[in-house]
Amino acid sequence: MGVRHFVRRLLGRGQASVSAVSSDEPARLLLGEVLSREVRRMAPQTSLQQAEFQVFSQFGEDGILQFLIQHTGITAAERRFVEFGVQDYTESNTRFLLLKDYWRGLVIDGSQTHIDRIRAQDYFWRRGLQAVCAWITRENINELISAAGIQGDIGLLSIDIDGNDYWVWERLTVVRPVIVVVEWNAHFGPDVSVTLPYRADFSRAEAHWSHLYWGASISAFEGLARRKGYALVGSNQAGNNLFFVRQDRLGQIPVLTPQMAFVDAAFRDSRDEAGRLSFLGAEAAHDILRSLEVVDLDRRSSCSLQEALASRSMGGGSPEGSQA
Repeated sequence: MGVRHFVRRLLGRGQASVSAVSSDEPARLLLGEVLSREVRRMAPQTSLQQAEFQVFSQFGEDGILQFLIQHTGITAAERRFVEFGVQDYTESNTRFLLLKDYWRGLVIDGSQTHIDRIRAQDYFWRRGLQAVCAWITRENINELISAAGIQGDIGLLSIDIDGNDYWVWERLTVVRPVIVVVEWNAHFGPDVSVTLPYRADFSRAEAHWSHLYWGASISAFEGLARRKGYALVGSNQAGNNLFFVRQDRLGQIPVLTPQMAFVDAAFRDSRDEAGRLSFLGAEAAHDILRSLEVVDLDRRSSCSLQEALASRSMGGGSPEGSQA
């Protein structure tokens, strides 16, 4: 039985989100604990999407992480996290771990207002949380994390900066997480290994009026993960977060190809040229991106997305590599 069905049966109504049950934090944590026990009983071969539930995460990531933590054998010493791109931490992939399981960790965001809000919350002094304001680049990410006293083996790394996610993870070496969660752009499709050209000052809102031009494809992240010693184990149902497990900690968790794990993005946050939400579906969003510049990681060159797709269909390119 999937956890969503379990939630509906438990509540006797149509809700599958803990956050929809109550705005009262203790009640949300209590129900989250009940759901965590259900998830931890699932076999390691279970699809990640069957484990989804939401307490503080944007979608079902809280449940997926409880499932993966159970089956990767994370130790007490490894119960540390690094998450960046958290805004004010209202929605995050690590807050449930902080509050329910007493994990310690570091969150980073580029807005001082967001960081000030985090530091004003009770959980900031009740738990082992550090909150740092910084604009993250591939040049500064290792220094930011090590300056917070975090190095070596940790349980979780969560990356969500709407732009340079690929390039930042590629350069990140100071920590060795067991689980990595990274936001990906499903509108690039399942097959091409592409990301945006690196710009340290990249802003999704300024890069293109559609707000669709950001991040990297699932194949790009899978290739990078493999080189770093990680395996792709799935996506959430919303099609915006990928989950990777360090290969020495996989156990019986199945490894997936990009094509097996691919999910079309369920959300529609595109904009029109006047800046209004345009609610484009996956096909229309993909069409907008076709003419825009990407880095084809197979060919190690810049081109349009359309050219990368054409090269892939003709069997061109070489094994996926990185660009300095």
